[in-house]
Amino acid sequence: MQDSLFLPVGMSWRLTPRIIASVMFSHRTDWKLTPNHLARTQQRLQAEGREVLDLTISNPTRADLHYDEEGIMQALICPQALEYDPQPKGLLATREAVAEYYRTQHEGYDIDPESIILTTGTSEGYSHVFRLLANSGDEILVPKPSYPLFEFLADLQDVKLVPYPLLYDHGWQIDFPSLYKAVTHRSRAVVVVHPNNPTGSYVSAAERSALNGFCREYNLALIVDEVFLDYAHDGAPRQTFAANLDTLTFTLSGLSKISALPQMKLAWIVTSGPDDKAQTALDRLEVIADTFLSLNAPIQLATPVFLDQRKNIQPLLLDRLRANLEELDRQLIRQKNCQRLDVEGGWCAVLRVPVTQPDEDLAVAILRKAFVLVHPGHFYDFSSDGYLVVSLITPPQLFADGVAHLLELLNQ
Repeated sequence: MQDSLFLPVGMSWRLTPRIIASVMFSHRTDWKLTPNHLARTQQRLQAEGREVLDLTISNPTRADLHYDEEGIMQALICPQALEYDPQPKGLLATREAVAEYYRTQHEGYDIDPESIILTTGTSEGYSHVFRLLANSGDEILVPKPSYPLFEFLADLQDVKLVPYPLLYDHGWQIDFPSLYKAVTHRSRAVVVVHPNNPTGSYVSAAERSALNGFCREYNLALIVDEVFLDYAHDGAPRQTFAANLDTLTFTLSGLSKISALPQMKLAWIVTSGPDDKAQTALDRLEVIADTFLSLNAPIQLATPVFLDQRKNIQPLLLDRLRANLEELDRQLIRQKNCQRLDVEGGWCAVLRVPVTQPDEDLAVAILRKAFVLVHPGHFYDFSSDGYLVVSLITPPQLFADGVAHLLELLNQ
């Protein structure tokens, strides 16, 4: 047979070299691994020694922020870290520190530490929840536009992503008619990013109520990514989903954004909802976490201090976000071709620009001609061309210079 994996050679069977290459690796990792056009252009300019103004900085530890270095490093020196105490949910003292964060930062929410499962990052949190909820081929509803990481996580868990759109009309809203059209008998959960990355839009109270009703109607879970929750540009606190009781809810967050410490690798899942469903979910999640036991003791023991570091770093970041947004608006008002879309929170701003070519080609042209690096909208699955995404945590002078060069090119 032409399509057979094995071909006869005399009386024996042998796996041919060509077929060995095709079957050695799983289909779930069959990704295109070559750099995209934008990355190749950036690498070439770097090799040439060209200075590039990077407006895509997302790593806070490389954004010229002042950290409490002594406090952070001292927190890692703890004799208790020499003892191995494997707890599937994570150390109780660490989970209590996370619960205290919600009490003090978010309107006095009383989160039970037993409802919290610690992970090494929100990516691991997503993986645990996908494993819990979905069999191979089941579907997870995800917002569009949003962060591109979901595709890789879904591939690795053998689940299918089904997008539902966010619409922009004087702000971003969930397109509920499209959400209802997207649901099928294979749907298992709805992902919500609160606030969304990169649109910076929070889920409104009315949307929260509608999402709970939708999930109850179709027996779906709600997965809520709240890593940027604390970064509302107007300073007004936004309601967390961590105490959402109306439907089975998994709320994800962590140190990476809350305390701007992505290198410390600690996040969590808070499980809430109707008691029977929430407890069953927690029991199963605990087994999943116990299977991996991926957390390390030093970071867990230091987490109370790391969470307290948010009181130092969040005001600095919020000042940076607001200053860069004001600078962006100041420069935008002097031209007519580009505009900024409304943003409520998070670390990004979205620019609407004239559609003269595909967004990636435009981003490459900007990099080659203006030596400014921006992200094209299609990286975040925008439904059409004409969008660029910039980081608001960029150091202020770099941000101002980069925006000036960008707008000068776009307005020629």
